[in-house]
Amino acid sequence: MPTLADDTLAGLLDGPRARGAFLLRSILSPPWSMRIEDRAPLSLVTMARGEAWVIPDDGRPVPLRPGEVAVMRGPTPYTIADRPDTPPQVIVHPGPRCTTVDGRDIGDGKDLGVRTWGADSSGETIMLSGTYQLQREIGQRLFDSLPPVLVRPVDAGDSALVSLLENEIVKAEPGQELVLDRILDLVLVSVLRSWLASPGAGAPAWYRAQHDPVVGAALRMLHDDPAHPWTVASVATRTGVSRAALARRFTALVGEPPMAYLTSLRLALAADLLREPAATIGSVARKVGYGSSFALSAAFKRVRGMSPQDYLRHRVPTESTAQAT
Repeated sequence: MPTLADDTLAGLLDGPRARGAFLLRSILSPPWSMRIEDRAPLSLVTMARGEAWVIPDDGRPVPLRPGEVAVMRGPTPYTIADRPDTPPQVIVHPGPRCTTVDGRDIGDGKDLGVRTWGADSSGETIMLSGTYQLQREIGQRLFDSLPPVLVRPVDAGDSALVSLLENEIVKAEPGQELVLDRILDLVLVSVLRSWLASPGAGAPAWYRAQHDPVVGAALRMLHDDPAHPWTVASVATRTGVSRAALARRFTALVGEPPMAYLTSLRLALAADLLREPAATIGSVARKVGYGSSFALSAAFKRVRGMSPQDYLRHRVPTESTAQAT
């Protein structure tokens, strides 16, 4: 039976949902170094063969060995290379588009097959990378807590996922993009779950709070039914403590009061729902606990400093904007 922490965490782990992720198998020979400036919200790298170093702009180089997965939180640039002191030879731009350091477009000159890139197919290093192009809001609390570079060993039970990714990344079959998206999601969730569960690994305070018998129960209630007309009093009654005790304990462990947390949760859900085709502000408002499009818009403007329409134009300029009905 799942624990309170598992139930609440499930909603946050639902955030990483790839859609048309960019995946690549790179075959490399030392010395090699790539500067990543694609501004992707989240990227994963694992070594099928050989070793590498991930060099964040504002941090120490981190080694990456076979059997490990690196998660890079964007949009900050970083470098990945065979050695920390190898100067970049290639720059990866949004698109993605690859150039030399002096700006010459590499184009298809290093295409070695389906989703495979490199100068020589006999290279001694094979790197698998996956880049999320669009990040859902509901996972933002989780992503914000990640370090710029997180490297975790692949658990024995999940090593088959990495092997599956390596086998599937070079296939060009019907529905292959969807297959790769879901494999990438599973690898990412495996890494995040391992990181959160490891003592001393730096899991955020809000995650640790889920193990508290009172605050964990409150968090599960809010995540299970965010549209319910919750109040501090009603949550306190269901958890068996006073309003003052709940507010004090919740704020101390989570970092914000219960109703502020609920508002953030509702607006994150609304932001994701507004991206759906044919969504309206009114229909989304009712799904996340607001009585009208006006109420949702007012909350959105108060907390995020912009209307839902402005948010969509700013964050998703290529998608249709929800109607205010």
